[in-house]
Amino acid sequence: MEMRVGTGEKANILIVDDITSNLVILTEMIKSAGHVARPVTSAKQALAAIEVQMPNLILLDISMPDMDGYEFCELLKKDVKTRDIPIIFISAMNSKEDKIKGFKLGAIDFVSKPFELEEVTLRINTHLKLYKMQHELEVYNKRLYKMVGDQIKKIAEEERHFIYALAKLSEIREHPDGQHLENVSKNCKLIAMSLQFSSRFESEVTNSFVDAIEIAATLHDIGKIAVSDTILLKPGKLTEEEMNEVRKHTEIGAKMLEEMYEVNEHNDFLGIAIDIAHYHHEKWDGTGYPKGLKGTEIPLAARIMAIVDVYDALVSDRCYKDSYSHERSMEIINEEAGRSFDPDIVAVFNKVQKQLRHG
Repeated sequence: MEMRVGTGEKANILIVDDITSNLVILTEMIKSAGHVARPVTSAKQALAAIEVQMPNLILLDISMPDMDGYEFCELLKKDVKTRDIPIIFISAMNSKEDKIKGFKLGAIDFVSKPFELEEVTLRINTHLKLYKMQHELEVYNKRLYKMVGDQIKKIAEEERHFIYALAKLSEIREHPDGQHLENVSKNCKLIAMSLQFSSRFESEVTNSFVDAIEIAATLHDIGKIAVSDTILLKPGKLTEEEMNEVRKHTEIGAKMLEEMYEVNEHNDFLGIAIDIAHYHHEKWDGTGYPKGLKGTEIPLAARIMAIVDVYDALVSDRCYKDSYSHERSMEIINEEAGRSFDPDIVAVFNKVQKQLRHG
């Protein structure tokens, strides 16, 4: 039941007063002002009239039997459907205290008895104009909010496409088919969503975390852009010196993303992407790199990524190895629970294994 007063439309004004002579006088005044008058003699009748048609304004007497004007005003202001209806008190009670009480309850004005045609007309028209302006402002704000929201969504989508393209630059040498990025992205999101049902993780894994890790996961190896093809694509076993070069990709990637984050701090996924890039090779028992973090010292997003990344490496062909079956890959993951991986995340990983993306 939305209230509107457009150009050329007659306002619908409800008059609530238990004295018939007052109703007759105010009805004639409202009609002469070009509006529609709806007179009733009690709060009960007023509620019934509001159910039939929402008024644009209410003229409300204070002294009435059963429920006085103050009580009725308070009742209307508590109801979300009627709280915005402008209320003008009409009463012979015009002391400072009476008016303050009425304004505190939500009334917008007072008209004292006996009524003067010019005063009543001016006050009604003034408040109807204010109401109309308020309504138009609300409509404008809703449209503006939608426009801003649409623009933010568009920018976010463009940023996602840019980030994915950037991630592919670092991955295309190792994984030219692009499946690795898709796999780790979807599997990280799947695991994060599943962790929301765990009492240990439910407070940490919010909906925004789930959305952010999906795109952040694609940037886990962005630092490999600085690793030479000779090392990255070497078919045989790497020397210790070559392995040290590869290990540098975690800190290089984190530094690259930190520089991006400095000018894009509103992006939640960049903060998570930094954690993933930096720490996804850390191990639960503290034997990983680059910092040797242990247990929950490792950020949650990186602990998720560690399992997902290893799983995808196991089930996929690499230049240095053939793929393992899903079953064998799961055995290896479980063997490393409590050593390389957070055992609680591995437990969830087992529960959703049939939904994992691979191949």
